[in-house]
Amino acid sequence: MSDEPKSGFTRRDLMRGALVGAAAAAVPARAPAAPPSRAMGPHAVPITLQVNGKAERLVIEPRVVLADALRDRIGLTGTKVVCGRGACGACTVLVDGAAQCSCLLLAAEVQGRSITTIEGLKTDRRLAPIQEAFVAADALQCGFCTSGMVLSCKTLLDKNPKPSRDEIREAVSGNLCRCGTYPHVFDAVQRAAGMKTADNSLTIVEPLALAGNGSRLLADARVGPATLEALEIEEA
Repeated sequence: MSDEPKSGFTRRDLMRGALVGAAAAAVPARAPAAPPSRAMGPHAVPITLQVNGKAERLVIEPRVVLADALRDRIGLTGTKVVCGRGACGACTVLVDGAAQCSCLLLAAEVQGRSITTIEGLKTDRRLAPIQEAFVAADALQCGFCTSGMVLSCKTLLDKNPKPSRDEIREAVSGNLCRCGTYPHVFDAVQRAAGMKTADNSLTIVEPLALAGNGSRLLADARVGPATLEALEIEEA
């Protein structure tokens, strides 16, 4: 029998390879390095909020919501807190021009964004047109929902300068008014849009369709407290 080693792949090689593979599989793979944590708190941390065009530097706990930061830390109490869960709209503010419930936003998460409260609408000590329209249309009773309602209407007018009644209704659908002043709110928005005049009359700027009884309503008619039906003009 020859003593020369056998060439090729032997059973011993197979077993050696299996053992090496099992050992390698048992070694856990190195996990990629985790990015630096950006977690804040739970202790108070410094933040800067851009509120009504002014930088407000605060030291607050990260759990503080924007509504509380505005009211309790900055003193802007025009922002009201009612439900605390975004259901009533009383705490509405503008964040980068969009209406947001400040009770649902952490103050720390809106750093670097433009925040406008009801106090920030006036310019040169003069009320904004939508605020003046609310006063003229008597669109408030207890006034608790008014600041949030005004800001929702401001957002609507910024996007749609001539909104329809239905569009106004949709815009304030998230603002709860327990006093039921919604019709006056609709009037106020139309006043601010220039669609309604000081004598509480509405200018119809588009021709109206035939009324149900076959008569035609005048285009550009001025419609006051009376119903449109009372101003129908019978066709010859």
